[in-house]
Amino acid sequence: MTLYFDHAATSPIRPDVIALMADVMSHVGNASSVHRAGRDARSVLERAREQVGMLVGARAQEVVFTAGGTEANNHVLSAHANGPILVSAIEHDSIIHGRRGVEAVSVLPSGVIDLDALSARLSSGEPGLLSLMLVNNETGAIQPVAEAAKRAKACGWRVHTDAVQAAGKVALAMGGLGVDYLSLSAHKFGGPQGVGALVLRPGMDPAPLLQGGGQERRRRAGTENVAGIAGMGLAAEQALDFPVKNAHHRERIEAALPSGAKVVAQEAERVSTISCAVWPGKSAERMLMKFDLKGVALSSGSACSSGKVGASHVLTAMAYSADEALSALRFSTGWSTTEDEVSALLDVLRSMA
Repeated sequence: MTLYFDHAATSPIRPDVIALMADVMSHVGNASSVHRAGRDARSVLERAREQVGMLVGARAQEVVFTAGGTEANNHVLSAHANGPILVSAIEHDSIIHGRRGVEAVSVLPSGVIDLDALSARLSSGEPGLLSLMLVNNETGAIQPVAEAAKRAKACGWRVHTDAVQAAGKVALAMGGLGVDYLSLSAHKFGGPQGVGALVLRPGMDPAPLLQGGGQERRRRAGTENVAGIAGMGLAAEQALDFPVKNAHHRERIEAALPSGAKVVAQEAERVSTISCAVWPGKSAERMLMKFDLKGVALSSGSACSSGKVGASHVLTAMAYSADEALSALRFSTGWSTTEDEVSALLDVLRSMA
């Protein structure tokens, strides 16, 4: 049996979600068709829209379904391509490389954006788009999105937050965050892979990224993935009703780390589901193979970066050396993690000390 501690890459699909998707896939129907089968598919889709809206405290009509968080992020950046785009130095690759000419703001060694540096940049030059993730996918550090949005809005900027790693782990309320756009990905909170959403503040209407159809209120062309969207909706409802609150899992893991290992972003407020540690003098790649041979699934960083040779841009932005960054392992838990699994992981950690 595999001990799965890579929820930040993708979380197991919730059993109820699998059952619902199988049922939806057993019925034919295009949500754009006007006949009965089409109207039934449309009903499933709109129910999911309501569920996702409730997860983030938004109106259902402002939820735009996408193929995932990367598409949602690219949609926002594309809509603001003609002006300056400001991001933190620790954003996901889909933001940092999502559009040419993005400008990165430095972060503190704690892994949190430098608000003073941000304010200085916001007040200089023409306003544009600020994109700041809510939870970092490698360190779990929670970013001060509400405060950053307040400062940005005072200078006339639009604000986007990538909330992919936050959904189901922290309370989400678009109004409280003060953002104009928010990105989600279903597979991070127990839904299927390949489905996400861009949630808009009322009145926002970014130019479509995909052209050629009237779907999603002409905001995203292409036949909707009804079964996947239904799964995302149910996963969102269950994530709202039963958010992941297992800080004791993280505490147990970090307490069992061998001497010399250093927890990353320990000084920052973090979600309870992610723990990243550097192991000086070790190779993360080799350690991953050792853990895998013992039946433990981990990551050396974000899954989207796992095929690249080079140090994590997140850790180097936090002033870690390249060697330290190349020794980092990420343990991430989720909705299905059990006490017994954590205990078994601790046994493996002790055997590798």
